[in-house]
Amino acid sequence: MKQTLIPAGRRLLFGGCCFTMNGTSKFIFVGKDRMNRTIPRIGAGIVTAAVFLFAVCLIADFPFGAYFVCMLLPIGYLMLAAGLHYESDESRRVAANTGMAFAVVYAVLIFLVYFAQTTSVRLGGLNEQAQSILDFQRGGLMFNYDLLGYGMMALSTFFLGLSVRGDSREDRWMRALLVIHGLFFFSCFIMPMTGAFAGLSDGRASSGGAAALVAWCAYFLPVGVLAYRHFGREN
Repeated sequence: MKQTLIPAGRRLLFGGCCFTMNGTSKFIFVGKDRMNRTIPRIGAGIVTAAVFLFAVCLIADFPFGAYFVCMLLPIGYLMLAAGLHYESDESRRVAANTGMAFAVVYAVLIFLVYFAQTTSVRLGGLNEQAQSILDFQRGGLMFNYDLLGYGMMALSTFFLGLSVRGDSREDRWMRALLVIHGLFFFSCFIMPMTGAFAGLSDGRASSGGAAALVAWCAYFLPVGVLAYRHFGREN
């Protein structure tokens, strides 16, 4: 195949790929930017599935399943967040950076909380004092860390939502849902300080709390679906 030299910085498109010549007069093969959209699309799929399964586990009163699914959610969310961060404009890069940073904090807190529930707490061997601190259903330290983690997630969605351009109707809906979700930060951050969950210390689950979590799932599920469709579209 005949190759044509082109000035530095110019691109020659061929078969869905491009050949770019750098300053040293060497040709560099650059493939389509598929991976940067495929990975966050997979993440959006994980988020959608995790939120749906979390709601199912709540309704079926299956705590271990809910805890396990909650460890899958941050994996998918980090992949989704990284995709939104990558495609953000320079004018929105600070918002995207901030949202990505809060996403990492959220993931760390959630992994600590639910890994403890599925290991140390579930396998037993803890004394009463340790149980009251680590057991999520007792409303202790781990429960408060969980709320703090989802508060960080709310801040993450708020700033990532600000970074979304909103070129289509679906993207504008996704941006609105992400930004509005940021309001959850205040309840997640403030309510543990008020002692509102002190009644959980006896280990009895609250039906009202489960209903609130199912409502949250109904709110956040469209975010995963819209993000999945967003990353499935070509630029």
